[in-house]
Amino acid sequence: MHQHMQVPPVEGKVRCNYLNLPLINGDRLRTAKTLVDKAIKEKKVFSVQGPYPVIRAGLRARGWVERRLPRPSFPQPRRHDPETEATDEGGSSDDDDLGEEGERDDEADDVYDLMSRLVRNETPYFYWTTKRDSIDCRSLRKDQMTNHYAKSGSFTTKVGLCLNLRNLQWFDEADPDTFFPRCYRLGAEDEKHAFIEDFRRTACTSLLLYVLEKYGGDSEWERIGEVHDAKSHGPSKRRKQHTNQRVGTSLIDNALHVCQEYLNSLEHCDIDITLETTPTLSEQQWKVFLQNYYLVIHEGLMIEGCEVYVERCKCMLEQMRQVCPQMETDGLCNIWIIKPGAKSRGRGIMCMNKLDEMLSLVDGDHGMMKDSKWVVQKYLERPLLVHDTKFDVRQWFLVTDWNPLTVWFYRECYLRFSTQPYSTHTLDSSVHLCNNSIQKHFQPSPDRNPSLPAECMWSCSQFRSWLAASGHGGLWEGVVVPGMQKAVIQTLLTAQDSVEPRKASFELYGADFMLGRDLRPWLLEINASPTMAPSTGVTARLCPAVQEDTLRVVLDRRCDRNTHTGGFQLIYKQAAVEVPQYVGVNLLIEGTSIRRPRALIYKPLIQSHPEPLSKSTNHKPSLISSHCTSGKENQSEKIKKAWPTLPSRKVTLEQSSAFHLKLRKRPHRLVLPSNCCVLPNPAELHPQKLSPTLAQPDHPHTHRMRSNLPSLYRPTPSLDVISIRPRQTLTSCRYKHDIHTVNISYPVLPMQQHLSLNHRRTTDTFTKREGPKSS
Repeated sequence: MHQHMQVPPVEGKVRCNYLNLPLINGDRLRTAKTLVDKAIKEKKVFSVQGPYPVIRAGLRARGWVERRLPRPSFPQPRRHDPETEATDEGGSSDDDDLGEEGERDDEADDVYDLMSRLVRNETPYFYWTTKRDSIDCRSLRKDQMTNHYAKSGSFTTKVGLCLNLRNLQWFDEADPDTFFPRCYRLGAEDEKHAFIEDFRRTACTSLLLYVLEKYGGDSEWERIGEVHDAKSHGPSKRRKQHTNQRVGTSLIDNALHVCQEYLNSLEHCDIDITLETTPTLSEQQWKVFLQNYYLVIHEGLMIEGCEVYVERCKCMLEQMRQVCPQMETDGLCNIWIIKPGAKSRGRGIMCMNKLDEMLSLVDGDHGMMKDSKWVVQKYLERPLLVHDTKFDVRQWFLVTDWNPLTVWFYRECYLRFSTQPYSTHTLDSSVHLCNNSIQKHFQPSPDRNPSLPAECMWSCSQFRSWLAASGHGGLWEGVVVPGMQKAVIQTLLTAQDSVEPRKASFELYGADFMLGRDLRPWLLEINASPTMAPSTGVTARLCPAVQEDTLRVVLDRRCDRNTHTGGFQLIYKQAAVEVPQYVGVNLLIEGTSIRRPRALIYKPLIQSHPEPLSKSTNHKPSLISSHCTSGKENQSEKIKKAWPTLPSRKVTLEQSSAFHLKLRKRPHRLVLPSNCCVLPNPAELHPQKLSPTLAQPDHPHTHRMRSNLPSLYRPTPSLDVISIRPRQTLTSCRYKHDIHTVNISYPVLPMQQHLSLNHRRTTDTFTKREGPKSS
């Protein structure tokens, strides 16, 4: 009998050796083997990466057996932050979960270890991982499920969301500026210039708004003023240093002029403006304008004589509000938030309100300029506040298919508060960033309202109660929820062509929203792998529920379409799009250019006598007389017999012309009339193939076969004679021999009348001059 070895204790986590495992009851062992065999037969083997005890418990309750993924051999750099920093392609994950220490807390029974060893060589059919690139979706089989889609970084990263929402007009009749704060990539040169123009224009509208709120006395504009201006002790001290200084009214004139030019550009009134046109304000004038704007807004300088501009400012702002849907949230300080392209949990986010500082940050970071991974987004300076404190909303939604697009929306959400009262005169992260990973490092401010929770979280039911107490209870179901659903659907539509639509995959996302003072939701970002850590009492209740309901949708509903889906409700299902089935054939079309055929070159034709060429016995096309009417047929035969054998004569056509072919009523086949001549083959006209004399045919050609006639499918070369004139007259012989120059045009179809006329003229001339002597 082997004795159990005593293993000395080691520092850190103790891993048991299989020799000192406790003995397992035989009945439990048999039960474990039975469950394993059934799970293998039903393809219920799963693997989970990360601390997801709810997912493990839910799968085991459904008869699944876990095959443990291998542990990394190297230590994790941050034990408190298992969700490592995501890449641009993969997207951004969310808050910090529990570390690997909590992964095996729910496994007090070692039977699960034994069952896991029994399926260590089996194929998992369900993967739940934290990182998208942990499993290669392209290598999975059709019956293997995973909780991620490939290439979903088109909307789970700041850069991808910024770019894709600009294409919303091609998918839906909606304006992304109505639910997504305007955003630019600082690394792209064209977007950098667009951001500079936007910053300057926003400074102009903020200045007009400041004049209206400061000197207008309009109750509507006073109501939306800054909340904590009176409590901001820092800015008030700086304002006392400039109490005797004033800024001229030219600042307001310039702001009005810039806004009017922007309105004209929207009406296309600037169509005649070219690049050579002098801009309204030069770069130096813009620099002076922004410096004065900073002094007025941030330092508290007064504008001299601005009371007379109140009505003009109010009229201009009304016009700008009709074309700029985000003016209600822009505020006075022109704050912009700079975000890294693919990070989460508030890492690297900075709030700035001066243009030169933001541009210097971009110019100093060459990586940002090269990769365009950073974005600058307009900060919502006037959000809805609860007890003078800023918050955002975390909303879950589930995508189970991309073609057709199928979206499930969770009925419950939760609010995350900041620990400090809200103010636009400080840019500290404790005031403006509501992520739990940021706020957990700060202590609540003593000026904070005691009605707010110490954990800085509310459930949506608590928020609805607060709205009802404020007299806006109906706005949650009437404005907030429909606005969030519409923003999610429109965002997914723009990214549908980028994500790989794998049928057996699904993914749970977490969207962050802010509410305006009219309770309109504004989409901030969408995170992959949202946090499931029970960090507060609110998340301890909601996170397990959303995980269990996710399994109901992706597993239970496959077996029973009528099963209960928990808190998930189907809000969108697109009509299926036909996709051609892949049959393994490469559909690439390849080809080569068609070369133009080379023109044939013929040498001068040498004939032995002026008699037209007759058709040979092998029925090949040859040159014969075209004048073959029935009335003069016998006369032509007598003339041919009376011609003597003459020496060879050189005949050349001086001119040639092409005659266009006239189609008959049957365009698919063209046949010349029966009285038309058959034309010679160019191969037979070549000097090398011609004999000195052409023999007369053995038998007269009394008819022609239809196959020998020229047609569109078998064009026959032709000879077209315009005129024949003699070049030289020989008197040494009994008969006068004329040398003619003949030009042959190929391929041309001749006209019957023209050839007949020339033949008659040649015959008459020969008869007149040398007439044949009858025997």
